[in-house]
Formats: sequence, C-alpha cells, structure tokens
Amino acid sequence: MPITPQEKLREQFVNNNLIDKKYYDKYGVKRGLRNPDGTGVMAGVTNICNVHGYIINEGEKEPVEGKLFYRGYNVEDIVENTRKENRFGFEEVVFLLLFGDLPKKSELETFNRILESQRELPDNFFEDMILKAPSKDIMNKMGRSILALYSYDTNPESKTPDHELNTAISIIAKLPRIMVDAYQVQQRSFFGKSMFMHPLVEGHSTAETILSTLRVDREFTDEEAKLLDLLMMLHAEHGGGNNSTFSCRVLTSSGTDPYAAYTAAIGSLKGSRHGGANAKVRQMQECIKTNVHNWNDEGEVADFLRKIVRKEANDGSGLIYGMGHAVYTLSDPRAVILKERAEALAKGTEFEAEFNLLETIERLTPEILKEVGKDKAVCANVDMYSGLVNTMLRIPPDLFTPIFAVSRMAGWCAHRFEEIVTGNRIIRPAYKSVLKSKEYVPIDKR
Repeated sequence: MPITPQEKLREQFVNNNLIDKKYYDKYGVKRGLRNPDGTGVMAGVTNICNVHGYIINEGEKEPVEGKLFYRGYNVEDIVENTRKENRFGFEEVVFLLLFGDLPKKSELETFNRILESQRELPDNFFEDMILKAPSKDIMNKMGRSILALYSYDTNPESKTPDHELNTAISIIAKLPRIMVDAYQVQQRSFFGKSMFMHPLVEGHSTAETILSTLRVDREFTDEEAKLLDLLMMLHAEHGGGNNSTFSCRVLTSSGTDPYAAYTAAIGSLKGSRHGGANAKVRQMQECIKTNVHNWNDEGEVADFLRKIVRKEANDGSGLIYGMGHAVYTLSDPRAVILKERAEALAKGTEFEAEFNLLETIERLTPEILKEVGKDKAVCANVDMYSGLVNTMLRIPPDLFTPIFAVSRMAGWCAHRFEEIVTGNRIIRPAYKSVLKSKEYVPIDKR
C-alpha cells in the first residue's frame, strides 16, 4: 500500500527531529541538566529554599533523611507549631517566602486582610475569561486567566518592587477563586452538572475559601480546612531547580512581565513528569486496587508490583508512581508529614484499607526494584499520599494539580523577585549542534 502524504509528513517530522543519544555521551551533555549520579547541574544560587536529600562524601552521593527548609526554617517545625497553636499556616508561609522573615502576629493579621481584599476578580472577568471559554483542563484555564489579568493592569510592564509585590499578592489571592470558577464551568459545560458560584466569606483563610466555594453545601469541618491548609503549606515551595520554578526564573531573566512568567510556571507544573504526576499516582493506585483482590495479601500486592516494573501492567512505563524523587533519597519530609496525618484521619474510616495498601506499596517497592537491579535509595514522594488526602477532603481529581499550583504560586513569586534583583543576566545554556552542512537545492530540482 502506497504511503499517504500525511504519513510521509509524519515520518519526516519524527525522523528529522530524532537525535542519536550517543551524542550526549560524546559531547558530555548532561540530559535534563542532571549529572550521571542524578544530582542537578548547578545553575543558580537561591536564598529562598533548601531541598536536602543527600550529601556528597568524598565525591560519592550518600543518601540521608530528607529535609525541607523555607527561608532557613525547617518546614517540619513550621507545620508542628501551627498544629500546636491550632491555626492556619499557609498565609504565614506565603509571608515568609515573599518577605524572608516570619511575620509577627500583627503583621500576619494585616497581610491576611490584604490577601482577602484582593480575592475578588475584576468586573466581568468571570464572564469574559472563564464562562465564555470553558476548558476541560483547569490548569490551562488558570494559565489563560493569569495572562488575561495583564489586560486589567494599568502598568503591566513595570518592574518596580511595588508593582511586582502588588501583582504577586493579587495573583496569589485570586488564583483559588479562578481555580474553583474554572472547575464549576468545566462541570457545567462538559459534564452536564449544575454550576454553583458561591460568594466569598469574609474572614476565611485560603483553605476555607477553597472548600466553601467548591462544595455545594458550603459545609466543611475545621479539621478538613486545617488538613487542606497543611497540604498547601507543604506544596508552597521546593527550591529553584524544580521544573516549574526554573521555568519562571528563565522567563523572568528574559525581562518579560510577571503574568507571562507565572503562566509558564503553571504550564510546566501541569506536566505529568512534574505536578501532574499526582494524577499518574492515583491512576496507578486505582489500577492496583482493581487488580489486587486481597489488599492485605502482601504476596499478591508484590506480584502485581512486579508486573508493573516488568511493563506488563498499568501504563506499561515500568514505573511505580509515587516512589522515588530527583533529590530525596531515604525520605521525602512532605510525604512523611502527609502520611502521618493521613493515617490518623483514615483510622476507623472507609479510607483505612486504602491507606494500608499505600503503606504496603511504599514498603515493598524498594525490594522489588532491587530484584531488577535498581538498587539506588528510593522513598515515597509527596504524591504517594497527597492523592489520598485530597480524596479524603472530597477534592475532585481534576483539582489535584490546580491546588498544587495555587499553593506553589507563592514560591514562584519569591523566585521571580530573587531573579529580578540578583540575576541580571538572561539564562541561556548552550546546545551542541550536530547539524551537518547541506548544499541548497533549487525547488524544481528536488
């Protein structure tokens, strides 16, 4: 059968964009800006966050328990103190990331009032930007909405500290509303469900605002709101080298406006190798729950995990999603905290069996990977338990990654400020060309 023009074009498209991987070794190119041992290529300096997952001992990478620091403060201490004081902590984390210091009580109260005053969307924004152009993907709609806010800014190209700060606070405050509105429109437009547009409630925290506008009955417990608040605190920042933050810094280094830079970060986070990985984790977990008949039988669970590793089950990737991280080796502190909270809340509920299954997957995976020769230290990452926590909160799967984005916006803003103030040079790495010279052929002789 003769090849069709479309097939020929597709073949050209693929073949002429495929580069032999031998060139990466030949020219010492570090794919993914990562060294052979998995450590990241040093591309910048930051004073915002430290993600600590290993040490280099006499030139060798040595696994250690993971630690996460926001502006020098251990995130475990931040979480524990807000728990002891029985208060919301996300807004405090936002303040810390933006300004570099822990707020005094009066400063935090003022900051909360400022955030609250910025939550409402501009006049006709919902109708023009969200309702009239529904999207099946909430992340895309959030990105489009941030870009659209450029048009409502009287001086959007300004790079002054005041403008950057005001823009950041405005977007951080508005993004939860944009997310929920986009979800409601999605449900009505594509799934034939009712659309509820609840007004904002004065005095609500960010977590409370999300739950009260998302749920039909607006009802939620203080425990639920505090759990969502915890989830957002743990997702607020993760260093300058993660893909979305680096994307934000790359665009910022070019001199572009904040709306473009933050939209790029959202586009990055959407990807299945980054923030969108939580959907992959939940998909795999559902696959395991369906195909493993006795969740308490570790042998049966292990056998199915082996099928996944051998690319015989799930999506054929051979990956056990939710296990492993680019930096963390022995433990991901975010996963440790979420696991502890999820276990306490799941006990005695319909979620207890599922929690136990996830814990079994976490415990068995390292040994199963060793069986196939993968003996590097591997731990559960934040996505292993974040999906369960979201499910326990009745957060729909379509909002798992968007809530991640709402949380991480604070970190992106902090990194943009740092890049503006201290970068002063466009980020421009080199690519080795393996292009061979060709002699131009006139069109009638081709």
